[in-house]
Amino acid sequence: MTLVWQADFYRSPRQDLDGKILWELLICDVNRGFEYTATCLQSEANSSWLTTQIELAAGEKLPDIIQVFRPQSLSLIEAAGRNLGINVEPQRQTPALKQWLQEKQYSIAIDKPPPTPLPDNLWGDEWRFASIQAGDIVDLFSDRPIPILSLPESLKPINLGLASTVAIPGVVIYGGRRSLNLARWIAQTRPVALNYIAGAPDGLILEAGLVDRWILVTFEDAEVTAAAKVYEQRQKQSRGLHFLLVQPDDSGMTYTGFWLLQAI
Repeated sequence: MTLVWQADFYRSPRQDLDGKILWELLICDVNRGFEYTATCLQSEANSSWLTTQIELAAGEKLPDIIQVFRPQSLSLIEAAGRNLGINVEPQRQTPALKQWLQEKQYSIAIDKPPPTPLPDNLWGDEWRFASIQAGDIVDLFSDRPIPILSLPESLKPINLGLASTVAIPGVVIYGGRRSLNLARWIAQTRPVALNYIAGAPDGLILEAGLVDRWILVTFEDAEVTAAAKVYEQRQKQSRGLHFLLVQPDDSGMTYTGFWLLQAI
């Protein structure tokens, strides 16, 4: 069984007795049945110190994966992971760790850059909002020969406690000849969520990686805006669960890429 840890290594709000800045390491598993903390002076905050602490925390059983949500923590934990042969995964969705940090009244806020327009050569022919019943969404796509498919176990409706009749909202992009290139690009960005943002104009923002944000599409049409608000409302009813589907055309015969996502 894969052993997954969630870890944060960041400047602590506390200081030592001499008023010096401390850095604090927090490690837990996905259920917080295991927790480990350690602190060091800022001058000691490096990958060697982290490597030692991870070994101490692990004992005889190193984790297979360490998930990290904070960009400032990532490079140091990645370096320690390489030292120990552990896969370090950038991951916004680390609920156990974030709950622990909030209980300690530590900040989990991340500075996000302004969104970047999608490269022009990637956009499809057209797109639309859609919805699929929770009870159908896994069966509909899990057995299809889809080149790029992301159905995380943790996001399957049954594991989120959603009734089979709940409408899961989504966005369908008809990519035409660009379909595969678009799907590959989306996969490389490590998509997290696709959010409706009201503005002038309105738009859909793809949250990806740890802090990346992409403007997938903008619109000013009143009917599209009304559909976007339904999409947003359905997200609230589905515990943030939604999907992104890329297909060559609207025939429904073939699909290029499918992602289950969750708003954070």
